[in-house]
Amino acid sequence: MSNPSARFEPPHCPRRDCPFHGSSVGWRWIRHGSFRRRASPQRVPRFRCGHCRHTFSEQTFSNTYWLKRPDVLQPTAYRLLTCSGYRQIAREARCSPTTVGRHAARLGRLALLQLAALRSGAPVLEPVAIDGFESFGLSQFFPLHLNLVVGAVSHYVYGFTHSPLRRKGRMTEAQKRRRAALEAEHGRPDPRALERDMADALRLAVPLPQALVVRSDEHADYPRALRRLAGYDVSHERTSSREARTAGNPLFPVNRLDLLLRHNSANHKRETIAFSKRHQSVVERAAWLILWQNVAKPFSERHGGGTPAMRAGLLQRPLPVPELLRWRRFPDRVRLPAVWEGYYRGEVRTPSIARERRHQLTLAY
Repeated sequence: MSNPSARFEPPHCPRRDCPFHGSSVGWRWIRHGSFRRRASPQRVPRFRCGHCRHTFSEQTFSNTYWLKRPDVLQPTAYRLLTCSGYRQIAREARCSPTTVGRHAARLGRLALLQLAALRSGAPVLEPVAIDGFESFGLSQFFPLHLNLVVGAVSHYVYGFTHSPLRRKGRMTEAQKRRRAALEAEHGRPDPRALERDMADALRLAVPLPQALVVRSDEHADYPRALRRLAGYDVSHERTSSREARTAGNPLFPVNRLDLLLRHNSANHKRETIAFSKRHQSVVERAAWLILWQNVAKPFSERHGGGTPAMRAGLLQRPLPVPELLRWRRFPDRVRLPAVWEGYYRGEVRTPSIARERRHQLTLAY
């Protein structure tokens, strides 16, 4: 049997400071021996860039690059889609829950790059349904919205953003005092965050001004969000949230995504102890689930019908999870939207956590 590594040819220089990192036109490289390791494949070929003279290996282009437990990444990817918590995954993989959390963060960053690479800036040729998925991170005193933009025909998720919210609803006097104390210490969430971030989500979905049909419920912030879209010819169709959430509901595509997020993610279950401890983790896990449902999950579990990406004309076939995890994507070679750049670097803030971890690696960035 032939060795797949022997046929590998590096597509570009992996060093961010090399002129041939962004383009391989005219790039030269030479083979530079190999090294052995315990994980499979045990022999990994090395190469040297003909311009910057830095060396690298085939593993540099793998999604398991710089991981001490490369065997944990793919099982974590599957378990996160089947409503497992970090501790359950860690128990099976015989590792620390912190290790699983870092693998989940890597999957989220990969998903952001994959989603950005799929969208070429082409116009959206279908109506879109928008909604906010409400959850919380660290404490119910720190709720949040995931602002979702979903194709009404394809069910493709074109964009999403994160908004911190103020706790609302019925509270005891003690809870009101606790909320006031937290807001005095960390500040009150921006009351216009949902309006602003939903407009950002729509710009992610439709980066260039065009005629667009937007379907939403009767939330008061959505008309204001649409008015922020200068140059867009928007037709806004509103449906009461009290309408039955059946397949005939105009908001069914985004309601279905809400169900998937609640059904497949342990951190969004009702009355769970597996809730996310950081808002950044909510964004990363949501990005991974959205990528999976966009490119790997059939439109219908019973009848097939292709993936949402196929129905939107972005792919010709499904991309299973092992294929999604085969090769590493480099952020300097994918044009991330400004909002998602902050998500990639781990800049989503969680109140009450003083020193949150950021993604600041150099070679494994």
